Amino acid sequence: MSEAGAVVPAYTVDHVVRLTGLTRGQLLYWDRTGFFSPTLADDNRRLPYSRVYSFKDIVGLRVISVLLNRHRVTLHHLKMVARELTARSADVWADIRLYVLNRHVQFKEPETGQMRGVVDGQYAIAEVVEVIQDMQEATAKLRERSPEKIGTVERHRHVAHNAWVFGDTRIPIRAVVAFHNAGYSIPAILQEYPSLTEADIQMALSHTEPVAA
Repeated sequence: MSEAGAVVPAYTVDHVVRLTGLTRGQLLYWDRTGFFSPTLADDNRRLPYSRVYSFKDIVGLRVISVLLNRHRVTLHHLKMVARELTARSADVWADIRLYVLNRHVQFKEPETGQMRGVVDGQYAIAEVVEVIQDMQEATAKLRERSPEKIGTVERHRHVAHNAWVFGDTRIPIRAVVAFHNAGYSIPAILQEYPSLTEADIQMALSHTEPVAA
């Protein structure tokens, strides 16, 4: 019953734009050129919603956004940083705590414990770039449901294969009905889908065809 996508949070290009301050054009260009590609992307990028980002992707892209927009680090410099640090981590932007000094990215060298420039190798004291907590709060807010959507159903093209889902979610009605038919109580179903409410469950169980035309 992983149909609701609760195990691995996934974010569309539109979500990333809202959460990071980057533009759609930047994201698509970086994907095409290999600078930053979404972890959960489909091989066929021509498919709708083929670019799907993980939470770690969101953190990394927010770091890049802060470096570009707040600290005025150039994209050329960031590409060199990525090349230098890839040997240390596959997820350079999310896994390595980065610092900045005079528009140049620094990191704490594990071997010496000292701060040094990623590209120039010079040791210095720099300002930390910290975004993980901000992204945790922002993504949590993004997943909040609008009160008026509770107890409603809807469907959209490319969401859950056009199946009927609970309002403001990607959770198909049929998933909850399947749990009920398997003997799950309402509290047990809510444990599986914490973003739903008892009103949602009751609505789903009281309609054989919840949204018949």
